[in-house]
Amino acid sequence: MSFNFIFMLTSNDSTIPNSLEKLDEVLAGGVRHIGFKDVGLPFDDLKRLAKKIREAGGRSYLEVVSLDADRELESAEASVKLDVDCLLGGTRAREVIEIIRANPIRYFPFPGQIVGHPSELQGTLEEIVESARSLAALDRVHGLDLLAYRYKGDVARLMSEVCRVSDKPVVIAGSIDSEDKITAAAQAGASAFTVGTAAFQDIFPADKEGLVPQIRSLMEIRSRAAKLSTTPRRIAVVAHNRRKAQLNAWVGRHLNTLSNQRIICTGGTGSMLREIYPKLNIERLQRGTRGGDQQLGALIATGELDAIIFFADPEANYSNDVDLIALTRLAILHDTPIVCSPAAADLVMLSFN
Repeated sequence: MSFNFIFMLTSNDSTIPNSLEKLDEVLAGGVRHIGFKDVGLPFDDLKRLAKKIREAGGRSYLEVVSLDADRELESAEASVKLDVDCLLGGTRAREVIEIIRANPIRYFPFPGQIVGHPSELQGTLEEIVESARSLAALDRVHGLDLLAYRYKGDVARLMSEVCRVSDKPVVIAGSIDSEDKITAAAQAGASAFTVGTAAFQDIFPADKEGLVPQIRSLMEIRSRAAKLSTTPRRIAVVAHNRRKAQLNAWVGRHLNTLSNQRIICTGGTGSMLREIYPKLNIERLQRGTRGGDQQLGALIATGELDAIIFFADPEANYSNDVDLIALTRLAILHDTPIVCSPAAADLVMLSFN
């Protein structure tokens, strides 16, 4: 993930009663990452909400704010029944992991001590950072949900330190109500931020009142903040054999930008680029013919790629077309940019500058 905006259909840490109606406005504003809390609506309504988000092509998030053990574990079980994409929050990571382990749910627990409702983040900065480090090290924890703006200490330093000790994405949540706070999250290295209450209160600057103008304003703020983000993008870089020389030339032209990113390649492409550009941060998958394209597809499906650069050979035989078509379908489904030529790839690089 690069720097995503997650819109929460919530106010004061509770899912709003008319979420199903408001979802249409949220989608009209252009948001794809949409969440709700584990409190505020009956389960059947949450199920309809999750289904509607999924059918609209969105990525769904359930955030746990319940503080007692039984309710938190019930919420983890609900995330499975709701079939959400991501589970945010909660403090009992080891127990939750056992509940969701056999399901394709991305899990982002709260680091630190969470108290009260609305939730507050307590503890010293050092304690919260150590909690973040320990949680990020757990298998089946895919990232962290940091209630940074519910902390009464040095928020900027807290965000930077948590992002520094975690090699997994960090979502910044809780009382985000200004562009300055969003920009600070991006500069700290966060991968996403959440907004709910403030948008319903028309806090953000917009040309008129209403939820759609608020969301469009937030999308513009996200775009500006993303340009200041210190989070490396995860870019898949692949080429058919007769386009590898073309890819080599393209990488050479964009070396300064790519040197700050995480590059994921199928086997042959990765070997070639490592030899020519040893300083690039390259992760090699299997060769395309041995399942590498399918591994890329899995990364698209779980939201772990920010873009796919696939220099395709237009004269390749049909067997190559099948893998490219499958990746393109997944990229469309999960709203991940995929480009197949140097000119198109140049446009992707422009968005990173």
